Amino acid sequence: MTQSHNFRKPKRFTSDSLQKYSPRGLLLYFLPIALLPAIVIALAKGNLAAIIVNASAYGLYLFAAWSLRKGLQSEARYKQEPMASPTKYPLKLLASIITSLTTGMIAWLGAWQTLPVALAYAGGAFLGMYLSYGLDPKAKNTESAHGYSGEELRKALTESHAMIRRIEQAGSKIRNHEFNNRIERICEIADSILAQINADPRDFRRARKFLNVYLDGAMQVTEGYAKTHSKVQSGQLEPAQLEQSFRNVLETIETSFLEQQQKLLEDDIFDLDVKIEVLTTQLKREGIL
Repeated sequence: MTQSHNFRKPKRFTSDSLQKYSPRGLLLYFLPIALLPAIVIALAKGNLAAIIVNASAYGLYLFAAWSLRKGLQSEARYKQEPMASPTKYPLKLLASIITSLTTGMIAWLGAWQTLPVALAYAGGAFLGMYLSYGLDPKAKNTESAHGYSGEELRKALTESHAMIRRIEQAGSKIRNHEFNNRIERICEIADSILAQINADPRDFRRARKFLNVYLDGAMQVTEGYAKTHSKVQSGQLEPAQLEQSFRNVLETIETSFLEQQQKLLEDDIFDLDVKIEVLTTQLKREGIL
């Protein structure tokens, strides 16, 4: 029996981490700081028009910065998830427009520039936003394949992606180095398979049964073991038989994932009927299905 470890292999630095810690877009939060002295001076002089212009510009810049950050985070998720749909609202474009109009407003009403000059400032601001951050991604052109529409393909692969993330989440609750490593390998292989199907949707028809049975089985067994793992650690359950059953199922799933990944790399058609029946029988025998 493999002994449990108190420390697990560090988690991969995923795009979720990038979404949270990336500095992209933060500069726009600092841009309106220069307006604070202008607001203070306008207050001291009792200039109501200047107060309104500068305070409004300050708030608009902050809103543009918030929209930009949200747009960048959505774009990162969109690039990571297979066949994901873009955001409902074009947040990066919205941030660019607000920044452009606000810059033009300050130049015209705050710095008393002529309207053509203010428009030039606005155009320069929009161009700078575009060159720095680009525009929002467009919807991916998903091909139909063997009777499945592009929307059906997108939905199925997005659901499969969510299953992989649930497997990772359940695996993080298991304090066993061997199982942590194996679950991480399974998730990496599964992500690779989804990416390959995404690149060539023609394989989806036979792959759908593979995704439904293997991914769903891996998710159920991992989440089920994670729920009972605390009882094993506390001595309420006998760990030997439970750990061995879990190890056997993980080995079967990992081997099957590797085989199917290799078939995709070789551009073969999925031939899974027999293997699916074998795995289903094993999952039922282990009491998982």
